[in-house]
Amino acid sequence: MPDHFATHRPPPTKALSTRTRRWAIGVATAPLLFSVLGSARSALPPDTGLVGCKALSGAHQLAAKDYPKIDAHFADSRWPDLRISGLAYVGIATKLLSTHAYGGETVWFYERLSTACAKHGRALPYWPG
Repeated sequence: MPDHFATHRPPPTKALSTRTRRWAIGVATAPLLFSVLGSARSALPPDTGLVGCKALSGAHQLAAKDYPKIDAHFADSRWPDLRISGLAYVGIATKLLSTHAYGGETVWFYERLSTACAKHGRALPYWPG
C-alpha cells in the first residue's frame, strides 16, 4: 500500500481525549437511539367499529341474535362516522329482521356504512347475503 494513503487517515482514537471520544460516540449513536425509541410507542388497539365491519363483511347471512353484539362494537367505536353509520344500519336491520319485512331504505344505510368502513380500511361487499 502506498504511503500517500497513510497521510489521509484520521488520527487514532487514542490521540483524542476521553471527553472528545465520548462526545463523538454520543453524537453518532443519537440518531439510532431516537429512531428506536420513536418506533417503540404503543400501538392503538384496533377500533371496535372495524370489528363490526368485519362481522358484516362475512359471506354468510347473520341471524337476528348476532346484531346486538355487532351493535355494541359500533357503539364503542372511536370514529364518529363508523359509530353513527353502524348503529343506524344495525338498528334498522334488527327491526327488519325481527318483523320479517323488506325495507328499501336499508340499502341507503348499508351504503353509508360501507363507505365509512372502506374509509377506515375495511371494505364491505356490495350487499350482504
